[in-house]
Amino acid sequence: MVFCIILFCQPASFVHAESEDHIYTERMALYKKVESLTQVPWYYFAAMDNYERNTLPSSEDEKVISIQFDETEWFGLGNAAQSTEQEVIQQFGGVGKDGNDDNQADPDDPEDILHTMAQHILTYGLDKDDVKIALWQHYKRDLTVQTIMNTAKVFQKFGDIHLTDRSFPLDTGYNYSYRSTWGDRRGFGGLRIHEGTDIFASYGVPVHSTTYGVVEMMGWNLYGGWRIGIRDIYNIYHYYAHMSGYEDEIQVGQVVKPGDVLGSVGSTGYGPPGTSGKFPPHLHYGMYKDNGYSEFSFDPHPYIRKWERMD
Repeated sequence: MVFCIILFCQPASFVHAESEDHIYTERMALYKKVESLTQVPWYYFAAMDNYERNTLPSSEDEKVISIQFDETEWFGLGNAAQSTEQEVIQQFGGVGKDGNDDNQADPDDPEDILHTMAQHILTYGLDKDDVKIALWQHYKRDLTVQTIMNTAKVFQKFGDIHLTDRSFPLDTGYNYSYRSTWGDRRGFGGLRIHEGTDIFASYGVPVHSTTYGVVEMMGWNLYGGWRIGIRDIYNIYHYYAHMSGYEDEIQVGQVVKPGDVLGSVGSTGYGPPGTSGKFPPHLHYGMYKDNGYSEFSFDPHPYIRKWERMD
């Protein structure tokens, strides 16, 4: 009786964590299996899968593998019955491939999906530029290709896909203050809304990367002054602005992790390069989501509150 009570009283969070760990383990095993069969590096599959998963509505059930193909492309033009027989798909010119030797090319089977994508990539080659071309031919969108290549770079560096650490944008050992300012009116350069949260702190307070990602943009911006942009593994662009300068080793294309120092707080912007002091020193932190079609700003305040508590 006591044993049964212990089993049924396990916290839901523990059960959820165990389930989440299992699906990440299953995905990595699939990526590595297809890599061993095709020589296509696992991190490309992982990055494509992660990208597509993060373009889906949150209401959809999470699949083991989320990479999708157009139905006509998969089954072939004229395969009206959508037969999954490998020979039938080949006859109709479909791209679907059998990845687990059951003579079926099923667009809902994880191994078939990954094997089909591997064959698509191999058509172009395994050089990075060739992979980019293969991705563009599949997605027909430059930002998608860029995001997937960045995510693959992160996965390759850390050798893992379950990267959940986060960090507050500033070193929490210093004094700072902030409130929700997303959507407020701004007048410089024309009437517009404020697309971020302002975190006020003294000059020189270290600015941290909040997430795993790749430095995509840095340099001067009329509105943001010295700014830096990081694309993370969840199709989100993180924008840090009004900085006084950058950490010496930070450069475009660099992989970063939560807590890495990017630079320091300043008050640059609202003018030509070097303009500073037109407002109190602070970090403007913005987040922009890419849904596979467009990129849009959303309120970062709830997230930085959570990361502050984590720190």
